[in-house]
Amino acid sequence: MAKPNYQYEKRQKELAKKRKQEEKRLRKLEQSNTQPQDNPDRPPPAVTPQTDAS
Repeated sequence: MAKPNYQYEKRQKELAKKRKQEEKRLRKLEQSNTQPQDNPDRPPPAVTPQTDAS
């Protein structure tokens, strides 16, 4: 009986993970590019700095 090739399985898992991360990055990039075009008369929300109350 042949022994399992764990390095191959690990490499395939890593490639799938990288592919998924790249797709997610592209989706986020596309979403950020389309969002401002949907509401051109509405400015982006202002970021307010968080202050520590202690």
